[in-house]
Amino acid sequence: MAGHIQDRWYKTENGPDGKPRRVRTDRYGTGKRYRARYVAPDGTEKSKSFPDRQKRLAEEWLARIEADMSRGQYLDPAAAKTTFQEFAEHWLRSQTSDPNTQASMRSQLRLHAFPRIGARPLGSFQPGHIREFVAQLETSGISGSYARVIFSNVRAVLSAAVDDDHLPRNPCAAQTVKPPVVGSKRVVPWQPERVFAVRAGMTERYRATVDVGAGCGLRQGEILGLAVDALDFEAGTVHVTQQLKLSLSKPVFAPPKGGTLRSVPLPGPVADVLRAHIERFPPVEITLPWMKTGGPPVTKRLIFTSLSESIVWRGVLNEDHWKPALAAAGVIPPRARGESYAAAREHGMHALRHFYASVLLDAGESIKVVSEYLGHADPGLTLRVYAHLLPDSRDRARKAIEGVFGVQDHEG
Repeated sequence: MAGHIQDRWYKTENGPDGKPRRVRTDRYGTGKRYRARYVAPDGTEKSKSFPDRQKRLAEEWLARIEADMSRGQYLDPAAAKTTFQEFAEHWLRSQTSDPNTQASMRSQLRLHAFPRIGARPLGSFQPGHIREFVAQLETSGISGSYARVIFSNVRAVLSAAVDDDHLPRNPCAAQTVKPPVVGSKRVVPWQPERVFAVRAGMTERYRATVDVGAGCGLRQGEILGLAVDALDFEAGTVHVTQQLKLSLSKPVFAPPKGGTLRSVPLPGPVADVLRAHIERFPPVEITLPWMKTGGPPVTKRLIFTSLSESIVWRGVLNEDHWKPALAAAGVIPPRARGESYAAAREHGMHALRHFYASVLLDAGESIKVVSEYLGHADPGLTLRVYAHLLPDSRDRARKAIEGVFGVQDHEG
């Protein structure tokens, strides 16, 4: 037995004859009679009370505790009563990841997880509760990709709860639990004519950003954080080692998305454009914190800067230069006087990366290589996004079979 059971209504004491006997205590007839007690693995004493005539239940409870301890599956009953929201709030405070990531996770959990599962005790979670949660996300009107991010955050919280012995297993990992469905909308890459039309519509100061995006596959933050020392004109290579991003609304230098450093080919025409750009708009030394506000200062000679020789703010570039170029190329409607341009999420600068990937795949480059050049941590992601752009193998297969059958017919 993992502990012992105390009968609060009776105690044992020696009688006049010196023999032990049971006598009633001052608590006889009031409150719960039995208290089951045991020592937890951490050395603290735990207990649970049971009413009169439930000694067998107390014994069974202690037996389960002992079995859980022997199997290494013991959970502190008090910890299991901690709600999802209580644990998640504490977990968020202990995270040391990027401040932007922390802020996003906190917002997503508070808006979408806490109202639905925040009050549920951790020890009560079953796969069915997560299936219901996923169904609520899918019918809430938010996008499938965003719903998956929320689900991923909930799963991370529950994984930490398992690690901290608040529940035995993560219900999100059950075979019957599926992440929210993401729409199967395919990437439709731009044609070269559109890329060159948008490039022509960009102001001269930022025209080369299109060349770098379409010709090297860099993300927008990587383009804006591109420094002179990242360019190796002799070897024809761009070393993608940093990006310009915001940390709690303050600009910082940081590693590329996912922390994946990479080197990509620098095509000759793009190199020529960058040489001309550097001569026309000399690089400027910019000092920013590394990774987060208050981080160690890092100084880089940035290739793309503002008129005031400072960083290029992404929002300014998008609204004042990129969208006018889209409108000039006929990608989005012209802006009415006094109004903003229409939303163009599917036509952001990321479209240049899609173009880059489509050109490489059409040329016969492998998914693995394209994944490396794009900076994807997993080639599977590249395959899921761009599989439909791979050159059609049906003609090759048809010709191969026809060749075999042709030989057979000839021999026959």
